[in-house]
Amino acid sequence: ESPPPLLSVDVTGLVSQFARSFVLIFPVYVLGYLGLSFSWVLIALCGLFWIRRHRGGKSSRLGRALAFLEDEEEAVRLSVSSADLPAWVHFPDTERAEWLNKTVKQMWPFICQFIEKLFRETIEPAVRGANNHLSTFSFTKIDIGHQPLRINGVKVYTENVDKRQIILDLQISFVGNCEIDLEIKRYFCRAGVKSIQIHGTMRVILEPLIGDMPLIGALSLFFLRKPLLEINWTGLTNLLDVPGLNGLSDTIILDIISNYLVLPNRITVPLVSEVQIAQLRFPIPKGVLRIHFIEAQDLEGKDTYLKGIVKGKSDPYGIIRVGNQIFQSKVIKENLNPKWNEVYEALVYEHPGQELEIELFDEDPDKDDFLGSLMIDLIEVEKERLLDEWFTLDEVSKGKLHLKLEWLTLMPTADNLDKVLTSIRADKDQANDGLSSALLILYLDSARNLPSGKKINSNPNPLVLLSVGHKAQESKIRYKTNEPVWEENFTFFVHNPRRQDLEVEVRDEQHQCSLGNFKLPLSQLLESEDLTMHQRFHLSNSGPNSTINMKIALRVLSLEKQARSPDHQHSAQVKRPSLSKDARKSSFKPQVPISPKPDSSKPVPASPVTDSDKKTDAAEKSQPPSASPQWPTDLSRSSSSLHTSNFSYSPSHLSVKEPTPSIASDISLPIATQELRQRLRQLENGTTLGQSPLGQIQLTIRHSSQRNKLIVVVHSCRNLIAFSEEGSDPYVRMYLLPDKRRSGRRKTHVSKKTLNPVFDQTFDFSVSLPEVQRRTLDVAVKNSGGFLSKDKGLLGKLLIPLASEELAKGWTQWYDLTEDGTRPHGAS
Repeated sequence: ESPPPLLSVDVTGLVSQFARSFVLIFPVYVLGYLGLSFSWVLIALCGLFWIRRHRGGKSSRLGRALAFLEDEEEAVRLSVSSADLPAWVHFPDTERAEWLNKTVKQMWPFICQFIEKLFRETIEPAVRGANNHLSTFSFTKIDIGHQPLRINGVKVYTENVDKRQIILDLQISFVGNCEIDLEIKRYFCRAGVKSIQIHGTMRVILEPLIGDMPLIGALSLFFLRKPLLEINWTGLTNLLDVPGLNGLSDTIILDIISNYLVLPNRITVPLVSEVQIAQLRFPIPKGVLRIHFIEAQDLEGKDTYLKGIVKGKSDPYGIIRVGNQIFQSKVIKENLNPKWNEVYEALVYEHPGQELEIELFDEDPDKDDFLGSLMIDLIEVEKERLLDEWFTLDEVSKGKLHLKLEWLTLMPTADNLDKVLTSIRADKDQANDGLSSALLILYLDSARNLPSGKKINSNPNPLVLLSVGHKAQESKIRYKTNEPVWEENFTFFVHNPRRQDLEVEVRDEQHQCSLGNFKLPLSQLLESEDLTMHQRFHLSNSGPNSTINMKIALRVLSLEKQARSPDHQHSAQVKRPSLSKDARKSSFKPQVPISPKPDSSKPVPASPVTDSDKKTDAAEKSQPPSASPQWPTDLSRSSSSLHTSNFSYSPSHLSVKEPTPSIASDISLPIATQELRQRLRQLENGTTLGQSPLGQIQLTIRHSSQRNKLIVVVHSCRNLIAFSEEGSDPYVRMYLLPDKRRSGRRKTHVSKKTLNPVFDQTFDFSVSLPEVQRRTLDVAVKNSGGFLSKDKGLLGKLLIPLASEELAKGWTQWYDLTEDGTRPHGAS
C-alpha cells in the first residue's frame, strides 16, 4: 500500500478564492472600460456595508430573543464569562460558603499575625542558611493586607472515602494587596512583593476521627494540582543579580513555590499529641496508574503552506498529567495517525477528585497548536481496574486517542510477586529498569552522631543521597548540625525487588565528602512483616555510633482484574471541561515517557494493528528519546507552570521541551534489543558464533582529579554485525547513569559502511571522584543509516559500573558488546 502524500491541495478552496477575487475585480474593470467615475465604486461599497450591518444587527437581536425564550438559564450563562462564575454555579455538588467567608474575614488579622511569625521565625532563618551569600537576608516589612482569602465553593465527599476521615475541596481565591519587603545587606539589595494572586482547589482532610475531644486528630492541607500563582515583584532584577540566585527567573520562582503546595507536599497540623505526624504528612499512595499511551487517529492537520491553500499534516505529541506528575511523549513527525506505544507510571494519592489529564499538541518552531484534550475520572479507572478504549478528543472537531489504563493496587504481602514479575517479564531479564513490580516508600526521619567531615570540630551540612538501580534522589540540606532531622518522604518504582538494592549515602554538602553509607538489599524487606522495616541503620565508613533512622516499606503492584460477565460493556467516564480552553488558567505543561514493548496481545478496536505493524513502527523509533529529570519531588520535566500574564494554550513556553525518560528503556527489553537478538539468531544460521557475537569496543576510562572530570576515550570497534548488505554506519552514544538528559549525552561521529570503525574521540563528564564511583557508564553502539532510512537501530550495548579503586589511574580495555549491556566483561 503506497504511503499517503505529505501535502494535499484544497482545489475547492482554491477555486472559491479565485471566484471571490474575480467578483471583486471585475466591476472595477467594467467601470474603467465604460469610462465611469470611481465614485460609483465608493457609493456601492458604502451601500453594501450599510445593508450588511443592518441585517447583522437585526439577526443578532432576533437570535438573542429566540435563545432567551428557549433557554433562559443558558442565555444568562452565555452573557457572563464562565471564568467569572464561582464553582457552585458549574457543579451542583459544590456549595456556597458565605458563612465561612465571614468567619475568615473576622479571623484575618490573626491569620496575618501567624503568617508574619512564619516568615520571620521559619522562612528567614532557612533562607540565611541556604547559601553563604544570603547570610544577611532579612524581611524589613511584612504586611499581608486587609483583603481576606475568599472561598468560592465547598465540596464534601461522602462516597469512596474512609469512614474515619472527612474530605473537603475548597475553591479558594486570594487577591492580596500585600507589601513584603526584603533586604540583603551584604549586596545592598532591596526587593519585595506588592501583590499576590492565587487561585486553585485546596483539599482539606480531617483525619483520623476519634472518640474524644476535639474529635479530629489532625488537619492536612494541600492542592490537588498546581494553583494559578501570580506575584507582582519590585526590584526583582536586583534580587536575581545576587550570587546564588542568578540562575533563577520569575517563572522558575513561581514554579518552585507552586509545586511546594501540591501533592505529595502537604501541611499537617496535629490536634492531639498521640497522632503519628509522619504517617499523616506522607501517607502511602492509594494506588499506581499505569498509562499505555498507544496511538491516535484522524487528528487535525495544523501545518499549512502558501497561506493555508496547501494543507499539510501535524507533528503530534502528548502531555499527560496526574496531579503534579507530568509526562511528555516523543514527537511523531508528519502524521495524523501517530503511534507512540509508550508507558508511564504515576502515583495516585487522592483519587476522589483527581483526574488523568491528556493534551495533544502539534509541535511548531514558535507556538505549538492545540490538537485536543481528554480528562478521565480516576474513580472510574479504579472501579474497572483495566480499561483499553478509544476516547474522542474534546475541544476539537475530530480526533480520537487509544489508551490502555491499569489500576495497580499496593499489596503489603509478597504472595503474588512471582506472578507480577512474570507478567512484566522481570523474572528472566537482568535489567534494573522497565515496568515496575513494586513500589518502595521511604520515610527519612533523622540521623545521629554524624562525623565532622573534613574539618575537625566543625558541624557538617548533611544531605542524603538515595538510589535504587539507576534512579537517584536526594534530600534537603540541613545546615551546621551532626544530628539532622529531615522528615522527608521518597518513593521509588522497583523493577525486581529480588535483585535490586537500596543505597543510602550521607554527604557533607559544604566539603563534598561522604559522612557514611549503607546498602540494603530489597530482598530483606520481602522477609519482613508487612514488607516494612522501621529502625535505626548503622552507617558504614562513618563514626562508631553514627546511625540513620528510616521507615522503609515495600508494596507489590498487583493488577486485580474484575470478574465480568461476557456481555459486560463499559466506557470510562470522560469529564468534559467546565471552562473553555481559553478560560482555563491553571494549566501547566511539561516531564516522562517510556518506550516499552508494545502490548500486541490486545487488538485495537476500530483500527486493528498487527504485530508486524507494531514492530515496524517501533523499529523506526528504536532509539529512545532523551529526557529531562523527573517530577513530583522532581520539579522535573513537569515543565513549568503558567500564570495569567503569559498564558497561551501552548507548551512552547517551556524552558526544556523534550520527551521524558521511558520506563521500558533500551536497558531492559525494548524493541531494539529484541530485534538485535532476532538478527543474531538469523546470523547464526545453524553455526556457532564466537565469544563476542556482537563485536567489541575499545575504551580508555580514567578520572582526572585536577579537572574533577571523568575522561572517556572511544578508540574503536571491531567485528560489529552488518545492518545491511553494505555493512553498518556505526556511532557510539554514552550516558553517565542515572543522568539520561540530552545535555548528559555524548556521541561520536558516524563511520560510514564499516564493521571496524576507528573513532579516537575524547569525552568528559563533570563529576567528582566519590560521586562517579556511584555511577554507571552506559555505552551503546548504534547504526545511523541515511536520511529517512529505516536502517537505524542498536548494534550492541555495554554497562560499566565505575565503582573501582583504579579509576584515578585509568585503564584501556576491549569490552564485549551484548544485547542489553548487563553482562559486560573485559576482553583483553
